[in-house]
Amino acid sequence: MKFGPVPPREALGAVTVHSVRTPERLVKKGTKVTEADVSVLERAKIREIVVARLEPGDISEDVAAATLADKVAGEHVTVERAFTGRANIYAKTAGVLLIDRVAVDALNRIDESVTLATLPEYKPVQQGEMIATVKIIPFAVSHDVHERALNVARQAVSVAPYLVKRVAVISTELPGLAPKVIEKTLRVTAERLKPAGAEIVSDARVPHDPKKLQDAIAKVLKSGVEIVIVFGASAIADRRDVIPAAIVDAGGEIEHFGMPVDPGNLMLVGSVGSTPVIGAPGCARSPKENGFDWLLARMLAGLKVQRDDITALGVGGLLMEIVTRPQPREDAVATEKPHKVAAILLAAGRGTRMGGPNKLLEEIRGKAIVRMAAEAAATSQAKPVVVVTGHEAERVAASLTGLNVQTIHNPGYAEGLSTSLKAGIRSLPADTDAAVVVLGDMPDVSASLIDRLIAAIDPARGALIAVPTREGRRGNPVVWSRRFFEELAHIEGDIGARHLIAQHNEAVVEVPVEDEAAFHDIDTPEALQKARDHAKA
Repeated sequence: MKFGPVPPREALGAVTVHSVRTPERLVKKGTKVTEADVSVLERAKIREIVVARLEPGDISEDVAAATLADKVAGEHVTVERAFTGRANIYAKTAGVLLIDRVAVDALNRIDESVTLATLPEYKPVQQGEMIATVKIIPFAVSHDVHERALNVARQAVSVAPYLVKRVAVISTELPGLAPKVIEKTLRVTAERLKPAGAEIVSDARVPHDPKKLQDAIAKVLKSGVEIVIVFGASAIADRRDVIPAAIVDAGGEIEHFGMPVDPGNLMLVGSVGSTPVIGAPGCARSPKENGFDWLLARMLAGLKVQRDDITALGVGGLLMEIVTRPQPREDAVATEKPHKVAAILLAAGRGTRMGGPNKLLEEIRGKAIVRMAAEAAATSQAKPVVVVTGHEAERVAASLTGLNVQTIHNPGYAEGLSTSLKAGIRSLPADTDAAVVVLGDMPDVSASLIDRLIAAIDPARGALIAVPTREGRRGNPVVWSRRFFEELAHIEGDIGARHLIAQHNEAVVEVPVEDEAAFHDIDTPEALQKARDHAKA
């Protein structure tokens, strides 16, 4: 292939290497120079243009990309028409991506002009998802390079379609395990199965006992399920523990216990006959990606998971920090409880549901609502107390005169509650261990409740979010360990952080309360009148 600058007339029939803009129009990169292009370039007084011209024996980029992609494509994939030296490969069906890494590496070593890139091996993919691309770097490759590439190319990219449709879930129970935990686990598992078109056809719950579990496994296997997932009330600690013992007693075997993926370390893979039986790790109760997802997807595609498959997952197996785990870089002594807890009082909203007046400045027992909330924070153990203002900031600040609080203004308060929360987080001292978020329209919250919530935070026990609860409801204020400050600083819109509590349920400690103070906010004229009537009683 010839390459270099030539006068426009000599470029006729060659391929443009760079786009050239003229007063009349753009001569695009990668197009063959036509007679019209030559005329435009000459009228623009362009003396040279860089082009590539194929020589005898050269294979154009599109032809080379298309032929290689066709050779690389395996089962259940489709190849898109090559364009600008690129041929994309797509999944024809939902399933698990299979890659012949040896073949991919061999093709990429042939010559720098030939490349094949893929998604990660064993990645779950959906129908129509792009899974690989062949890209020819220059505008053409020599016949020799093309032939050598074709010789090593083989069906290196394919999709194993999902085959398994019937899944059994067995949950073991111990005193203290709330039914809602099992219900949530079933919902999360059902969502995991959806992309594969699989569903839970059997939901069994038995005591955390080897014999009871063995009987349950035998029973569901007789119903024709294709995978059994066991969620233990207690984590598997050893191959002789309840779940592995039950699998063996049911006539099965353990392929491997443990996995170099975190979260997901305590995963157990076994089978009874030809049916896989999984001892799920605790993280599988969470919707967040973890090692359980990786192996479940393979099994749903009918792929046998063996010990070597599991032990090969270590590189890249550290998926995320587990917030409930003590982290020395944040806690000088992991067993120490937080000793610097600040308070953020949100007092920036417009209170539109009140229908006119600023609800925070309405009075109960002769005090502004926001002052009542601020007094509770100021007399609690939380220090400092940061009040975030917005709407009628000067009036709100004036209502707090004499209190040991500091105010900061949030100019973006109209964009929603999240902006005030972020402003409060940014204002905290760098050595703050935790923060209690107090709402300015909750006048009945007491200093003692705030102190109880602060006392409940204990990183050594994984208690990093403290929430008041009553009869299954969760209220406010909420105390957050600093490990969540970055996530709190990235929420958007007119919402609080309730969704983060749901996402990090394993880090939540619930603090029971006897009254309605943690659930009582002043949002409407009716709520205000009710609070005033209650104060007079």
